[in-house]
Amino acid sequence: MIVAVARLTLMLHDNNSLKGKRKVVRSLIEKVRHRFDAAVAEVEDHDKWQRAKIGVALVGNDSTLLKSRLDQIMQFMENQHLAEIIDSQVELCYLES
Repeated sequence: MIVAVARLTLMLHDNNSLKGKRKVVRSLIEKVRHRFDAAVAEVEDHDKWQRAKIGVALVGNDSTLLKSRLDQIMQFMENQHLAEIIDSQVELCYLES
């Protein structure tokens, strides 16, 4: 079993409040969850109104497919034009049964 994890740092350029940030982050998270069936959550920078850190996790048995799916998720998020991904870290963890 392989667990693919991405940690994304988003910049919300046109945002000026925590309320606005929550709206954008919630929208992105829900869209990614429904479109890609991925586990997604805001994991850091809860009190910063122009920055968000999002964690994305996928589980499968094909590392190439998982990496490709994470790339698709990041591209999808960028194409929403709600936030810019300014940093990303991707890890694949191989778990044995």
